[in-house]
Amino acid sequence: MEPRRTAVLISGTGTNLQALIDATAGGDHPARIVLVISNREGAGGLERAARAGIPTRVIPSARFETRGAFDTALDTALREAEVDLVCLAGFMRVLGQDFVARWRDRMLNIHPSLLPAFRGLETHARVLEAGLPVTGCTVHFVRPEIDEGPVLVQGVVPVFPEDDVETLNARVLEVEHRCYPRALEMVAAGRISVIDERAVLAGERPFERLVLHPSLQEATR
Repeated sequence: MEPRRTAVLISGTGTNLQALIDATAGGDHPARIVLVISNREGAGGLERAARAGIPTRVIPSARFETRGAFDTALDTALREAEVDLVCLAGFMRVLGQDFVARWRDRMLNIHPSLLPAFRGLETHARVLEAGLPVTGCTVHFVRPEIDEGPVLVQGVVPVFPEDDVETLNARVLEVEHRCYPRALEMVAAGRISVIDERAVLAGERPFERLVLHPSLQEATR
């Protein structure tokens, strides 16, 4: 089977983009990144894509008067590149219902919490305020509602008493960089079905969709 042609949408430095680039570079991954699009000029992730020889586009959202106009330009760019799958990786732009519907079950997002907990922004600060012992990240299919959609992969990390937002963010990023390539691999390989808004893995092996931070792996041995 030919690798699924994948686009990654970014707004910033692109650390998850880099994880996806590294994972798909070997030739045995069922996805191939064919385009990186930023809605912000000068986004650091564009440089990462250029170093990997991946074509890039900048479609500045601030230049469009309406969300619909931006979405149309974005959709046109994806279709011109014959994209099969879309990954949102730090893409700080809410997409409209029509756009999301066109890419239903073909567009992935990663969020820095264990959804459905802590949707939205400032997740790490809210986790620390709540005094929780664990947090993590979630890769999910995109739906029109923010941070909604069938869960594909989750990563779990410990929260330590001495943590602040910066240290917790760094620990969550470690598992984000493992979760996103795994989720993309399963989707691109056709191993995921959506039944009643639940992502079902072929063969029902749910632990393939759970990633533990190394410190938690040690604790469970």
